[in-house]
Amino acid sequence: PQGELSAMTVDTDGASRHIGLATSTLEKMRVTGTGPSFVKLGRAVRYRIADLDRYLAERVVNSTSEKGAE
Repeated sequence: PQGELSAMTVDTDGASRHIGLATSTLEKMRVTGTGPSFVKLGRAVRYRIADLDRYLAERVVNSTSEKGAE
C-alpha cells in the first residue's frame, strides 16, 4: 500500500535531517552519484530510510587514518 511506502521514505529535507548533511550536499550527490540511493517518482525525489541507514553504516570507521574517513 502507498501509505507503507511513504512511511518508509523521506524527502530531501527529511534525508538531510536523518544523516546530517545539507540538502544542497544531497542534491549535488544526486548529480554525481556519490550519495545515498534515492527513488524518483515523477519529479519527486524520495529516500528510503533503509538506504540512508545503509549509506551511514558503510561509512563507519574506527580511525581517521582508515580509508573513507574523510
